[in-house]
Amino acid sequence: MARYGRKARSKVKRAMHERKRGTLRSGRSGKRVKSRKQAIAIGLSEARRAGGKVPKRRRRKSSRRKK
Repeated sequence: MARYGRKARSKVKRAMHERKRGTLRSGRSGKRVKSRKQAIAIGLSEARRAGGKVPKRRRRKSSRRKK
């Protein structure tokens, strides 16, 4: 069974092309995206918003400090 749907693939592909051309921008700050991983993350989040078949985001483990 495929994890990602067609919509996810097309959104990630578009984000990667934009990154390569230097036109992909991130979030509120609008800074240019240089990282490949960040481009993929943007594409997947757009696919999620559009209702595509994409697994849920992974949550980071919270590291607790010792007092």
